[in-house]
Amino acid sequence: MASTEEGGRQALFLDDLSVGQKFFSGTHTLDAAQIIAFAREFDPQGFHLDDAAAKETLFEGLAASGWHTAALTMKLNVQSGLPFKGGIVGAGGDIRWPKPTRPGDVLHVESEVLEIIPSRTRPDRGIATVRSETRNQKGDVLQVLVAKLVLPRRPAGG
Repeated sequence: MASTEEGGRQALFLDDLSVGQKFFSGTHTLDAAQIIAFAREFDPQGFHLDDAAAKETLFEGLAASGWHTAALTMKLNVQSGLPFKGGIVGAGGDIRWPKPTRPGDVLHVESEVLEIIPSRTRPDRGIATVRSETRNQKGDVLQVLVAKLVLPRRPAGG
């Protein structure tokens, strides 16, 4: 049986997962002020800072940094998407941004377990490969993250 984590959600061990299992996060509404604030601090490029300047780029308007979308994806998965025992601990992955994230987008994350591999050398843990798609209110896929996540195994007798 899964254990309870902070917030009352069931914390899942590697043993609780199955291939094809899906998880859905809550939502986050993004606005221009958030996009610009993130960009000022972490990705100060014109198409993330100024709508008029961004119109002249391949983005054709203000767009969130991919790293901002990634950070929001992490926030959504931690708060309401992936209830993994010990947290969401990455061991590598692949990320892509098929469409820009825009002001007014209402983001949510849909995740699916693709693979589960118990460790041969560390019987207390294993790797779950999880595909997380960050989508907007229209269902457009804005980010695809396929991540290898380290999860603990259920303790013997637990």
